[in-house]
Amino acid sequence: MYYTPFYLILLLSFFTLNSASAQLLGKEEQGKASFYNKMFDGRQTSSGEKFNQKELTAAHRSLPINTMIEVTNLSNNKSVIVRVNDRGPFHHKRLIDLTRAAAEHLDFIKSGIASVKLRVVGMEGMILLGQNEIITDTGDIIEKANKL
Repeated sequence: MYYTPFYLILLLSFFTLNSASAQLLGKEEQGKASFYNKMFDGRQTSSGEKFNQKELTAAHRSLPINTMIEVTNLSNNKSVIVRVNDRGPFHHKRLIDLTRAAAEHLDFIKSGIASVKLRVVGMEGMILLGQNEIITDTGDIIEKANKL
């Protein structure tokens, strides 16, 4: 009962304080994903955190650190939400590097590479778009039409 106004105020303050970042909500990209080699476990990421293969994090070249991304494997439609905490990948044909945990969720450990779709669903570590929501050109969050 009291939670709805709080979350609405939190969401509105997010949009007013970070309007440039908020414009990324709903942005989509397609490309190839790979996952980090285990030798990187424990090393420092671009965000200053220690890399952990068991977390759901990722490296992206341009999205802001702490951006929340829904990653969907296009071959099996499996999805996972990850947080950007590093820069990369440094292979020019790849769009994103994921942790082993994220790659396991997407079921591409054996192949090592997957064709994926990325969708920005949140910022600053917060998820702001639900699975069935999109953001319109005017900035409104609406529910996707169900395809029958």
